[in-house]
Amino acid sequence: MSPSRRRLLQTAAPAVLAGVAGCTSGGFSDTDQSTEYTLSIDTIDASPTEHALYEPSDDPLFGDPARAALAAILPDGTHRTYGFTPLPEDSYVAGEERYFQTDSAVTGRQEMDRTLVRVESLDDDAVGESDGDESGAEAIHVDALDRPSARVIKILHSNSATRGAGASADLIRDDAYVLRRPAERDSQLATGDLDGRVITMTADGGFPYRVSVTTESIRETEYTTRAIPVADDEAAFGKVVFAAEIDAELDDGSLSMAARDLLDRALGGEHTESTPLSTAFEAVLAALGVATADESLNGRLLWYDDQLYRYGLYIDTPE
Repeated sequence: MSPSRRRLLQTAAPAVLAGVAGCTSGGFSDTDQSTEYTLSIDTIDASPTEHALYEPSDDPLFGDPARAALAAILPDGTHRTYGFTPLPEDSYVAGEERYFQTDSAVTGRQEMDRTLVRVESLDDDAVGESDGDESGAEAIHVDALDRPSARVIKILHSNSATRGAGASADLIRDDAYVLRRPAERDSQLATGDLDGRVITMTADGGFPYRVSVTTESIRETEYTTRAIPVADDEAAFGKVVFAAEIDAELDDGSLSMAARDLLDRALGGEHTESTPLSTAFEAVLAALGVATADESLNGRLLWYDDQLYRYGLYIDTPE
């Protein structure tokens, strides 16, 4: 799956589009209550190849492991990590005038000692702003922790609040967060100084948790990351990007004058219509490849008039 596909965000919305380009406005399903369609198009200030290339962030938590992996795998090496992958899946990267796509595979598992962090939810009134915990130490607001530690506590809070059904559930091993990344293993939590301490999610003592930090021997999944050559120069890489990343490629001849005018008005903003949709809007949606969408979507890429755009279609169906 390509990076742009991974950025695709889908939200459920029960609507059915049955029209195609050039049809009359009656081509879309029409019910007693009109469905609203909003096409949103944002300008991307980068070329397609620049946009496709992955660059590690300056954040040590994610950036440092990514840089270490790239240094090891380019141009033809491998890099092993345990319990996490250091690079976004299928990222495009550049090195020595060649272009690569990263790939990680499970290559085994290893028994190793890891630091595990758990939290126990307390009553909101158990710890006041100045009461402190049972050891006599003051409770700590989560934002007073270093970033890796604060992130772990917030993930555990989210998991507790959603009873394991939230977006953070895949980051939890049973009821614990495992410190794996180098910045996590150097954090306040890793020192054990926060073991038994109370940490609150709000500055006034709301959502308090007692922290437990233990060292346990666990089996970690081994990942091996490598770089696969995809192009020998920028021109060839451009062809790869257009084939794999660009969802719609349009020019002035791709649309009727009415559809082109509608698209031009939507660039850098939005265009909204309710069913029955105009013929011009139907043609634009068909050209963008979303005429048959039955749910909202975004994160798609458009190349039009020598400019890169990100677009999404939002469907609002009355209940």
